[in-house]
Formats: sequence, structure tokens, C-alpha cells
Amino acid sequence: MSTIPPKHRALILNSTRDPLDISVVEQTSPQAGPGSAVIRVLSAAVLSYAGEVYSGHKQPYQYPTPFIPGSSAIGRIAAVGPDATLLKLGQLVFFDSYIVGRDDPTSLILHGLTSGPTVGSRVMMEGEWRDSTYAEYAKVPLENCFPLDEARLLGDLRYKIEDLIYIGALSVPFGGLRDIGVKVGEKVIVAPATGAFGGAAVIAALAMGARVVAMGRNAEALERVKAVNPDRISVVLNTGDVTADTKELTKDGPADGFLDISPREAVTSTHLQSCILALRREGRASLMGGQLDLVPMPIRTIMRYDLTVKGKWMYTKDDMRVLISLVETGYLKLSEAGGIQTARTFPLEDFAAAFNAAAEKRKGFGVEAVIAP
Repeated sequence: MSTIPPKHRALILNSTRDPLDISVVEQTSPQAGPGSAVIRVLSAAVLSYAGEVYSGHKQPYQYPTPFIPGSSAIGRIAAVGPDATLLKLGQLVFFDSYIVGRDDPTSLILHGLTSGPTVGSRVMMEGEWRDSTYAEYAKVPLENCFPLDEARLLGDLRYKIEDLIYIGALSVPFGGLRDIGVKVGEKVIVAPATGAFGGAAVIAALAMGARVVAMGRNAEALERVKAVNPDRISVVLNTGDVTADTKELTKDGPADGFLDISPREAVTSTHLQSCILALRREGRASLMGGQLDLVPMPIRTIMRYDLTVKGKWMYTKDDMRVLISLVETGYLKLSEAGGIQTARTFPLEDFAAAFNAAAEKRKGFGVEAVIAP
């Protein structure tokens, strides 16, 4: 039996312009069909650059208008399609906003944010998965709903709903770390480690049993990273001197792995060279950065030392299941127990305040703001 009312409140982005052409409206509630579920949205993440994207200032982000924007969310199952075999009404789930085409794995979208470059991606974004989670109810793919152990997470571990949103930020670097096979006891460099995704990478690598070398340009911010786990985190300041930085990164031996999670502005940074040069023979590097231009690479070293350098965008469904298991077992700690700030919660009508709050803080551990319809 469905628990969905005939009408629900949703945040509609009417057009791309500044100031934001966006408003809360009441409209017909979504309904589940084959291959889909409808979730009652409890808490949806707000990215630090959400306001820039939805005003058209941050490019390239492609999405149809009008549509309901959004992101990954925590929700309860309100309805399921006839082919659902696992999900039950009322069940607490994590909705993963990274949607992959069922008949074409090259068609990829970030639900509520952007479509990919292919025709298939645009078909998904403009059609079946057009509307996202900044609403009371959202229709989503069945395979993107991951059941959560509510008794364990909200009971035994005493997390709040908004704490669980951080799973979304963790999933991105976790996918890159698993892609290069990070093992317990290995030394892993994360650079830059002081941003939102870099901080999440540090937390994820610790949960996987690694020793972490956190690299960045801000000494004060690096010390905050180290304070999360001084016994297993060391820090290296990125000075721009490749030789000196490589020496510092390897002072206790070469690294087994390296995760790059640079913003697009880091195209002139020298850390890619120094971190790759700091890898041991047959070491592995995962490149997840957003640099838009060409960057220099130490090709001769990569060749001579049999290094593996892999590009990785996002993560797999199995990565998400393993990550949630780490959270549920307590190996990966959220909230203050893991040194992660708790997000501020905003109602749907205060979307502008939520976007502003998220934009104010782009560094460190945690999600700054969530929308709770």
C-alpha cells in the first residue's frame, strides 16, 4: 500500500539565471512504476557549489528546466514498483544520486545536478529521472536505494538522520581508494587533503586500515586533519618544490598508494608530480581530480617503476554497499566520534539560506548544510 499523498511540496528551478529563479510549489506527487521506488525525503545533501550551478555560474553543468534539483538523500520507502524484491514500505534507505544507464553504462547522471555528455545521459536527465530530492517525495531507481540498519545506526550508534548524509561525500573518494586496492597497513597519500572531498578521503582511507599522509597548501588546515587521528595521519606541506616535497613524502619510506582529488583550480599544482614520485615500485595512483587542462606527469618514472595510474569517476554499487557496512559496523565513524561536523538542517522554504551556508564552508570534514523537506 502506498503512503504517498496526492500532492507534495517541491523546489522547482524554472530557469538558469541570477538571482536564482527557484521557488517552492505544490504539485502532483510522483508514483512508483517498474524499476523505481518513491522515497519520503528526510534529509538531502546540499553541495557547496549548488547555488553557482543552479544560477548557471558554474560550468559545465547540463540540466533541463524546469526541474526539481537535489542530491543524495536519506529517506523512507513510500512506494515501490511491482518488480521490487527487497525494499519495503517505511524502510530507511540511502539514496545514491549517481545513476547509471541500465542498458548503457556509458550513460551517467548526477541526479538533480547534471547529465553526462552522451545522448543517453540527457535522455535520463530530461525524462524518467528529471526530478530529484529537494521535495517531500522523489521517484528514484530501485538499484540506487541502499537499505540502512536503522536500529544500529540511529539506536546503537546514536547517529542523527543528517549525520548519515556524509555517506554521500565519503563514497566518491572511497570508490577511488577501492579502485587501486588499498590494503590494511598500507601508506596512502591523499592530496589535497584539506577540502571537503579530500577530508572525506582521509576518513575513508583510515576506515580501510591505511596510514595516511595528508598533503595540502594550508599548514593550519593540515593540523586539523592530523588531529582526527594523530597516530595514523602525518602531514606534508605542498611547497611547490617537487624535489623537496617528494623527499618529505618519503621520509619514512615510499607510499603504496596515492589519491588525487584536486579541484579544477589545481591545474598548476606540482603535487601530482611529487606524489607519484613518492610511490614505491608497482605503486598505484587514483586520479579523481577535476582539473580541466593538461597537467605534467612524470612519465619516465611511471614506466620504469611499473606504476599503475588510473582515472576514476565516482564508484560502483559494490563500493557503496561496502562503505555502508563499514559505517554500520562502526569501523567508519560519523559525527563527532569521527571528527566530522554535523550538518545544519534547513526546511525546504529556506533553500537560499541552505545554499549560502553550504557555500560559506568548502573545507574540512562533513556536509555543511542539508535540506529536510
